[in-house]
Amino acid sequence: MSGSPWLKDPGTDVRDALPPAAERNQSGRAGADPVGELAGRLDDFVAAAVHPDEVAALLESDGLTDEQIRRRYGHDDSFALAEDLYARVERRFPRTGDPPPGPGSPALLGCLLRGLLFTLPGLGHVLAAPVLAGGGTAHAPLLAAALAGWAWNQALAHRAYTWLGLGDRPAAARALLRGAPVGVVLGTAAAAAVAPAAPDHGPALLFAAGQSLYLAAATVLLVLGRERVLLAALLPLVGGALYTALQPMPGWAHPVLPLASVTAATGLAAGAVAGMLRPAGHGGRSRSRGRSRSRSRNGRGRAAPSGLGGSVPYGLFGLGSGVLVLHVALDNPPFAVALTLGMGPAEWLLHRFRADSLAGLRACTSPGAFRIAVGSALLRSLAGYLAVLPALMAASLLLWPGGADRPAPAAAAGALLLGAVLWTGLLLQAFGAVLSPAAVCCLAALVPLLLPGSGPLLAPAAASGVLVLLVCAQLGRITAHR
Repeated sequence: MSGSPWLKDPGTDVRDALPPAAERNQSGRAGADPVGELAGRLDDFVAAAVHPDEVAALLESDGLTDEQIRRRYGHDDSFALAEDLYARVERRFPRTGDPPPGPGSPALLGCLLRGLLFTLPGLGHVLAAPVLAGGGTAHAPLLAAALAGWAWNQALAHRAYTWLGLGDRPAAARALLRGAPVGVVLGTAAAAAVAPAAPDHGPALLFAAGQSLYLAAATVLLVLGRERVLLAALLPLVGGALYTALQPMPGWAHPVLPLASVTAATGLAAGAVAGMLRPAGHGGRSRSRGRSRSRSRNGRGRAAPSGLGGSVPYGLFGLGSGVLVLHVALDNPPFAVALTLGMGPAEWLLHRFRADSLAGLRACTSPGAFRIAVGSALLRSLAGYLAVLPALMAASLLLWPGGADRPAPAAAAGALLLGAVLWTGLLLQAFGAVLSPAAVCCLAALVPLLLPGSGPLLAPAAASGVLVLLVCAQLGRITAHR
C-alpha cells in the first residue's frame, strides 16, 4: 500500500524554469519582468490550474523558498507569486488524456492476484490444525505473531517503497534485508509472550515462528513486485488443501507442507534481495555516481526519506486494522476471509479513483466543479467496493469447510462497514494523509476492549463515518491531486 502506485505527477520543475545564472543581474533578478518570464516558462501548467494553490504547490514542491521568491520576483511568498502567475495566464483546460484503467486491464488482474496472495496463507493454518495442540488457547500465539507481523511489515513496506519511489533500489533492498529479520524476531517474541507455560504449546510456538518468517518473506516479494513468484511458493499449501478436500492427508504432511511453502518463500525473497544488491560492474557504478553528482550539482537530486519515524504511522494503521479484522475473524471467520480477499478489488478501485480524479482535474474549470467530480468518483469507487464485498462474504459462507452458521445481520453489517474503514483508510494513505487513518483505526480497535458489550457495529460505524469525513476534507483540496 499503501513507493505507492499513486505517485504525484512529476509536472514541471520550477528550477528548469528559472533563468540561467548568466542572464541574472547582480541583484539576482532576471530581466525587467522576471514574473512574466516565469509565467511564460510555466504557461502550460498554470493555464491548466484550477486554483492558484496548485501553482503554489508546484513552486514549493521544487524547493523555491520565500527568500528566493522575494529576491527574484518581488513577492512575499509562494502564494502571492502563485496568485500573480495565475492572474497573468489565460485558462486552458485540456479535456483529453489517458483514460482510466478498464476492467480488462492488466492492473485489475495484478490487484486480484495480490488479494489472492493475501488469502492463501490461511490454508497453512487449516493444514497444521491437527498438530497444533492446546485447544483454543493455542491460537493466542498465532494471533499475537500475526498482529506484530502486520504492524512491522506495513512500516517496513512503506520504507522500502519510499526508496523505490526515489529510484534507489539498493537502498530499498538494504532496508528489506535489515528490517525483515527484525519482523521475524518481533513476531516470535510476541507469540512467546502470550503462550501459556505448558509443554503442549511448543508446536504452536514453532508455527508462529514460521508464520512470522513467511510474513517477512512475503513482504519482500510483494514490495519487489514478485507476486507470481510468491504464488509459486504457496503451491504446496494449495495442493495440500485440494488433497485434504478429497481424502484424509497423511500425518507427516500436515507440518511438512506449510514448512515447504515457508522455506520456498524465504529462499526466493533472499534471492530477490541479493540480486538487487549485486554490483552491476565497475563501469555501471561509475556512471551511477556520475549521475548522482550531476543531480547534486544542478539541484535536481531528490532528498532521502525522513527518519524511521515517518514509517511508524503505517505500522500503526496495520496494527489497528489488523485488530479490527481479528475481532471479525474470532466471531465470523468467513467474513475475515472475504475482507482479506477483497483487498484485491479494493486496490484496483483505488487506482481507478486516482485516474478519475486526475481526469476531473484536467476537465473541470472551477474548484466547485472539481469537487463535484471528485465526490462522484469517490461515490462510484466506494459503492463498487461495497458491492463486491457482500458477494465475497456470501461466497465465503457457502464454501467454508463443514459449512458456517448463518451470521446475524448486525455482524454482516459490521463486516461491511469495516471494509469501508479499510478502503477509506488506504485511500487517505495514498494521498499522503497517514496519521489520521492510523489514529482512527487504533481507537476503533480499542472500542471492543473498553466497551465489551458494544456489539459488532459501533466501532466500524464510528470509524467509517470519521474516515469518510476526512476523505471529503482531504480530497476536496485541488493540490492533493497533483
